[in-house]
Amino acid sequence: MTAMTGDQAACLEEIGRIRELSTRVYTGLRNQQELMKVRDLSLSQDLIDRTGQIDDQLSILEKYLRSDETELEQLRALTETSAMINSSLDLDAILAQAMDEIINLTGAERGYILLRSATTSELEFRVCREPETDALNGADISKTVLHEVFATAKPLLTDNASNDPRMKQSETVAKFTLRSIMCVPLIYKDQVTGAVYVDNRFRSGVFTNRELALLMAFANQTAIAIENAILFASVQATLHEITQVKELMENVFASIESGVITSGPQDHVMTFNRAASQILVTPPEVAISRPLHEILPHIADFDQQIRGVREHNQPSVFEAHTNIPERGDAILNLKLSPLKNAAKETQGVAVVLDDLTEQREHEETLELMTRYLPPGMVDNIEQIAGLALGGERREMTSMFVYATPYSILSESARPEQMMELLNAYLEVATDVIHHARGIIDKYMGNEIMVLFNTQLNPDISHGQCAVLAALDLRDAFVDLYKRLGIDPQPHLYRIGIHTGVATLGNVGSINRKSFTAIGDTINLSKRLQENATGGQIIISEDTLNHILAQNPTQTEIRFEEREPIQVKGRTQKTRIYEVFRA
Repeated sequence: MTAMTGDQAACLEEIGRIRELSTRVYTGLRNQQELMKVRDLSLSQDLIDRTGQIDDQLSILEKYLRSDETELEQLRALTETSAMINSSLDLDAILAQAMDEIINLTGAERGYILLRSATTSELEFRVCREPETDALNGADISKTVLHEVFATAKPLLTDNASNDPRMKQSETVAKFTLRSIMCVPLIYKDQVTGAVYVDNRFRSGVFTNRELALLMAFANQTAIAIENAILFASVQATLHEITQVKELMENVFASIESGVITSGPQDHVMTFNRAASQILVTPPEVAISRPLHEILPHIADFDQQIRGVREHNQPSVFEAHTNIPERGDAILNLKLSPLKNAAKETQGVAVVLDDLTEQREHEETLELMTRYLPPGMVDNIEQIAGLALGGERREMTSMFVYATPYSILSESARPEQMMELLNAYLEVATDVIHHARGIIDKYMGNEIMVLFNTQLNPDISHGQCAVLAALDLRDAFVDLYKRLGIDPQPHLYRIGIHTGVATLGNVGSINRKSFTAIGDTINLSKRLQENATGGQIIISEDTLNHILAQNPTQTEIRFEEREPIQVKGRTQKTRIYEVFRA
């Protein structure tokens, strides 16, 4: 308990001296009366009685003074405790200190603060002060007292629980012989949210109405502090969730590959993500709060598009060719969408930007390449680029096509006319080869080198694919002859086909590569084409064996063996077959 002030101590000391003097006077008067009786004399009995009453009255005064001092100290401590409770939102630490002070002020042996769980509505110990332990158990406190306080929302005081009629049904009081008990409810907005419970198991009459009033005042302050702390924790949790959601949105917003810009009612920029900054070469801090038309490059009819989105509440998607400062010409895809509030009223516009510049350049490049390269190479251009210089060995079929002799081209024709006529033959051949998924390795004047079963057009039946393509070429050339008004006998084309192992890959340098095939397989197919006569399609025995091995029952092709030929670079003659449609 807090020590007395100097004035209070001096006052009590002075009362003690006066009591001592009055005791001496009273004792002296009694002694004098005894002596005077011997001489048949007497003092006034009223005087003696009044003198004795002085001491009693001083005792009462001292008791009141000490009681007032105790109450004053309790009120002072309550004030300090209230200030302490309201000075922090660390509720557990504050309640623990406050409970220590309450036990000190009331003379309680033990003290507990219990709160009702927001999820289960069960009572939970929040603070526990016991002489033996601070563990949150409270197994031997009176459940009867707690039930009464929670049921009535009124405080309860008993100075001798064992003899209190209200406690007759309490097994805890009987078992543990509880004496003095005080319990007050924690009330917030007319709802009992918990209780403060103190007791003394060994002494009766420890608590009076003064201690009860003190505990009730403490409980009132505590109830408010608890709700403030709960509210603060809820606000903190909500703020944490909002912060997490905000960070998530910012991360998502920043990670979107499309440029995203939002504007308010006056078309001033409110948000501007990283992708928009990169596309428009404008830092976000420069873009925010500026008018939208100052941030975006000149885009034809943009203002009209914005007005349409606002007036009709419908998104608009269009493509724009523009010039971006610091970048140059650019192609942008823009999607404008209305931004609405909770009342579905349009408050602004969201602009989503996609930079199509590189994509359009890539498409134009591929379109240009298709004029010179077969579709297989164009479609697999990245795979071709990934092949290392040197290549790999694999089984494949090579076909050489001799489209037409130069002799049929008029000597009197201009070079442009001759080139046009040659291209007519090559175009017919190219269409057929591409349809058959053959890879045109190169054009060699009036000849074409074609590959089947490369890394770019794998096909297990590559031998048969090559022969069927050659037969389709025969039909296409016949149609071309009709369009040109000629009937060459024999036909002008010659085709040689051979199947075997070759090396396929990139040749050249790091800066310039060419995909091709090399090896004896390529050389032999060329020799077969050179040894064919006009209108012949000649294949090797290896190609025939490959076709029959893959499709023993095929009925589309007819094979007729011809005299073996001696080709350059080989000692043995090569068996050959001419092919026809079955």
